[in-house]
Amino acid sequence: MDIHVLGIAGSLRKDSYNRALLMAASTLLPEGMTLEIADIREIPLYDGDVEAQGVPEPVYALKNRIQNADALLIVTPEYNYSIPGVLKNAIDWFSREPDPPLNGKPAAIMGASIGMFGTARSQYHLRQVGVATNMLILNTPQVFITMAKDKFDTQGVLIHEKSRNAVRDLLSSLKAWTLRLKNEHR
Repeated sequence: MDIHVLGIAGSLRKDSYNRALLMAASTLLPEGMTLEIADIREIPLYDGDVEAQGVPEPVYALKNRIQNADALLIVTPEYNYSIPGVLKNAIDWFSREPDPPLNGKPAAIMGASIGMFGTARSQYHLRQVGVATNMLILNTPQVFITMAKDKFDTQGVLIHEKSRNAVRDLLSSLKAWTLRLKNEHR
């Protein structure tokens, strides 16, 4: 059974290490897994008054892509010890009724930073958000790419082999996790 994963980067910056990490994941997939990359740039700020008039098209379209994916791969930077506002905003939209697509969705998270913590704090906060939205986030392995400027080349290619192996392990574990959850719900 093939597993279709939707990848989301929590950074809007074109040359973001986290966007580069998501691109790296697309080259490190295990057999039987595909990765479609989504962009949250067009998601407007959440506003209940706007929602009452109808879900904006970019939100509606991405909610459908999440619904149709077997699993999510969320790659988050760390801003002020937490997840970026644009990522939290998108998650807030995707958690709304009816039929929030994050509910019961298998997911994995990873991140890259130029510092020594490799997005550990933001990933912890994202895990807390995952509890509220009922995302089924894979616990291990955890991927924290530290000192990212030394692990990517000038074109944004992940060249650090230990990091590449960590991403491979995460993706293989996400595949197994997703299959396990699908089999439990049959």
